[in-house]
Amino acid sequence: MAGILVAVFWAILVSFLAVVLVRLAQTLRATTKLVADVTEQAVPLLADASATVRSAQTQLDKVDAIASDVQEVTSNASALSTTVASTFGGPLVKVAAFGYGVRQALGRRTEPGPGREAPAPRRTVVVGRTVPSARKKRNGRSSRGQKD
Repeated sequence: MAGILVAVFWAILVSFLAVVLVRLAQTLRATTKLVADVTEQAVPLLADASATVRSAQTQLDKVDAIASDVQEVTSNASALSTTVASTFGGPLVKVAAFGYGVRQALGRRTEPGPGREAPAPRRTVVVGRTVPSARKKRNGRSSRGQKD
């Protein structure tokens, strides 16, 4: 009887191991298929990524060339601006000051004659605000209509 029990035990153990080995073989086949599919899809993707990186590098080289050209144009414009300012700036300021002086001198020389009114009083500008000149009184009131 002991021999029969040992034989049944070994038969159950062998059956269990056979089921485990069949399942393991199925898992290995599925894994092999999955790896093959991933390889088929990954190789073209890597080729596309490599082409994209090369294209991006080409574009970056072009942008770098453009940036260096812009920097050169900027330095040339700055040098031209400095040259123009030093060449024409001083004389233009002198001409403008001379013109202003001539206008002031001519404006003071003209005095009101018969039939001409005196020029309106000038206003003074103080830090962005206009301060009115002296106000004339009318009928005991200032120009704002307030009583004195």
